[in-house]
Amino acid sequence: MLFRQLEYFVALARERHFARAAKSCYVSQPALSEALRKLEHELGVPLVRRGHTFEGLTPEGERLVLWARRILADRDALEHEVAALQTGLTGELRIGVIPAASSTVALLTDPFCVEHPLVRVRLETKLRSLDIVERIRRYELDAGIIYAQGVDTSGLTRTPLYTERHVLLAGTELLAGRTGTITWAEALEMPMCLLHRELRGRQLLDEALAGRGLRATPQIETDSVIALLAHVSTGRWACVVPQPWLRTLPTPAGVRVLTLDDPVVSAEIVLVAAAGEPGSVLAKALITTAGGADLDAVLGEPAPG
Repeated sequence: MLFRQLEYFVALARERHFARAAKSCYVSQPALSEALRKLEHELGVPLVRRGHTFEGLTPEGERLVLWARRILADRDALEHEVAALQTGLTGELRIGVIPAASSTVALLTDPFCVEHPLVRVRLETKLRSLDIVERIRRYELDAGIIYAQGVDTSGLTRTPLYTERHVLLAGTELLAGRTGTITWAEALEMPMCLLHRELRGRQLLDEALAGRGLRATPQIETDSVIALLAHVSTGRWACVVPQPWLRTLPTPAGVRVLTLDDPVVSAEIVLVAAAGEPGSVLAKALITTAGGADLDAVLGEPAPG
């Protein structure tokens, strides 16, 4: 059994297509197919259901591809460990990031890259917490930044990063006479645009409001914080965003920010990675960086009013 055969097997499981898998491995399709047939012969079980096209993995293949991913991940970890002993950390660190943390991830990756200049970092910032956890377990990601609530992270390490709190943005005229803080009941009386209900950040918001007998019924829903700010900038809308976004996205002219309370809506953001040994040396280095970053203190300043 060769690592190359396992790489082809994992690529086919990922791409679900012989030609695409071969292209991703920089080999011809016949070469990939022949390598997989030899792997099946060596293992003594069928791995792939074949017809005129790829029809999926066999039940044996579905089980054994997990081992293939693990073996390749351990090989990569070994290579990174050896490189670290020789010249310092090298390689590629793959991080999955929920959209809500895409504005704060630089507070972690920037110091990490300063500490480890030979490491390349690849960020994927449009993933759900559940998707990130599943891809870490499949060894497709080294680490992830996710919401702590509502996700099974058994078998993973969890490093707290910061608490995400929500604030209200609205035009000056909508907030006439209001300063500092505003209750949710008062905010929901305004023309509201919010993130749509399929996003975890919105679900956490709705769950907190339901506990107080409140419900948000926005006229406009979107999957884009930029779109929220664009509507608020007209002066006719109010929106709710995580406070950390305001560090990187300027508040539109004529818009004010108020702290929301009754209830205070917050969510814990954590860094997760595989917990097994020896594990990814790059993920361990990222955890060390996170432990010294103190993001809660950096992001804990009150929002401007």
